[in-house]
Amino acid sequence: MSGEMNDITEAPLLVAARGGRPSRTPVWFMRQAGRSLPEYRKLREGTAMLDACMDPEMVCEITLQPVRRHDVDGAILFSDIVVPLKAAGIDLDIVPGTGPVVAKPIATESDVLAIAELHEEQVRPVVDAIGLLNAELGDVPLIGFAGAPFTLASYLVEGGPSKHHERTKALMHGNPDLWHALLDRLAGITAEFLRVQVRAGVKAVQLFDSWAGALSERDYREFVLPHSTRVLQSIEGVPRIHFGVGTSELLPAMREAGADVVGVDWRTPLDVAVKRLQQAAPELPLPVVQGNLDPALLFAGLPALEREIERIKREGQAAAGHIFNLGHGVLPDTDPDVITRAVEMVHRTT
Repeated sequence: MSGEMNDITEAPLLVAARGGRPSRTPVWFMRQAGRSLPEYRKLREGTAMLDACMDPEMVCEITLQPVRRHDVDGAILFSDIVVPLKAAGIDLDIVPGTGPVVAKPIATESDVLAIAELHEEQVRPVVDAIGLLNAELGDVPLIGFAGAPFTLASYLVEGGPSKHHERTKALMHGNPDLWHALLDRLAGITAEFLRVQVRAGVKAVQLFDSWAGALSERDYREFVLPHSTRVLQSIEGVPRIHFGVGTSELLPAMREAGADVVGVDWRTPLDVAVKRLQQAAPELPLPVVQGNLDPALLFAGLPALEREIERIKREGQAAAGHIFNLGHGVLPDTDPDVITRAVEMVHRTT
């Protein structure tokens, strides 16, 4: 990592995202910046999550920490999916041990109409942090991200995290006009937040639809796909990664939304995912995939870890390009030294 920048378009992560074969398999990990790192915990001590996300110097340092420590091929901007909602005026907080909690859940038309648009000045600290990072990262690409409209809506309707999304699904089916009005507002906020990051200089973006796996494909296509499509198709000039958890049946639809790279969780082997994507859209080029080591296997010992990494890399060869990642985020108690070893294994093994 250096302030001196070579041709970043030839960075392994960006080559793979374009469907190419880079000099080494690129690897980064969702939640690589965060609770697994002692330097992160020390820096964040006494600072609330949303305050940290709006402190450019802190965002820069936290984003850089795993790049320094692990030699990953991409830096993921330290932020949270609810940052643009908070910036746009929605009364919410991130409660330690719980997650996002909304003061007044969305239930009526007036609630939806009260959701304001997002403007760049409201997330100026994020723009400033991206500027600081691009001066430091050199030829390591910075990945921006946002939460997809469905996942944001689930927090706003439920009032916080939910196992079954019962209020969300009830609104979706019971009042589809209100549902689509809500997702239309959220798609506008999400699209603008991503465009702000692209204008500021991120080199790729990831749209997290963390809870989309709670839906059937039919419901996803009717109630979610149009809004995620609007978001992804508003982004130009950088690779677009689309990821959700438990989305095996949704992968073709998630690609249709405008993904250049399809994130795959650990439940579906990458070669199976590639075959499914090809069969669903034979007219499209061979897909690019990201994933998909089970985060729990970072606890399994180095021999087992290396076997799994070798397997995933073999399966990833079925795709046009493969970005190695976990099938979800780094778990909080993961040994950071094991993460470093995993990166070495990805870079070393064939």
